[in-house]
Amino acid sequence: MHNILIIEDDKDIAELIEFNLKKEGFKISKAFDGKVGLKKATESLPDLIILDLMLPKVDGIDVCKKLKQDRKTMDIPIIMLTAKSGEVDRILGIEIGADDYLTKPFSVRELIARIKRILKRYSIKEDNNVGTIRFPNLEIDITKHEVKTAGKLVELSAIEFSLLKYLAESEGRVYTRGQLLDAVWGIEVAIETRTVDAHIKRLRAKLGKKAEKYITTLRGVGYKFSANV
Repeated sequence: MHNILIIEDDKDIAELIEFNLKKEGFKISKAFDGKVGLKKATESLPDLIILDLMLPKVDGIDVCKKLKQDRKTMDIPIIMLTAKSGEVDRILGIEIGADDYLTKPFSVRELIARIKRILKRYSIKEDNNVGTIRFPNLEIDITKHEVKTAGKLVELSAIEFSLLKYLAESEGRVYTRGQLLDAVWGIEVAIETRTVDAHIKRLRAKLGKKAEKYITTLRGVGYKFSANV
């Protein structure tokens, strides 16, 4: 049974989601402000978090940032609930790394479908998380979710790690931005491909001069991981 944490200050919406998810066999916990939500997330480590954008005490953006920066919670998938559809691109990937979003008002059936899709995707990732990928000055420990460059540990977000792992596992293969969005984010929404560019830029900066060269840009096409550089 999957555990889902709902962080939503509107109690009617929270109870509606809870009622429908329980019918699907999920175990539910709730928090009505960001501060309590953070505490519950770090203590119970749920399988997925449904997070409202506009929250009292600590807003949804800050909650998501804190969760994605904490090694204990960085791999927990997050679905953001927002009334601000114009901020979707920024919310989804560039700034905070949420896995998906729904704009209010939303269909509960659609929410359930997205929850199941994300949980299935994360389950597949866990099954495949075995072994270590090594290149000169770069080591990707899939089991521990750790990356080292020149022997030093590099702090990556969950999305950054998944992006690096996906590229490195298919060394030499070229991926378009759309293919990377589908494979790494695993969502079917119309977000701009600059989300990928922003993550690649941050990833290269974190890898540093000795390892950033492995990620190659093919102008007008996409990206590839190349060991022959």
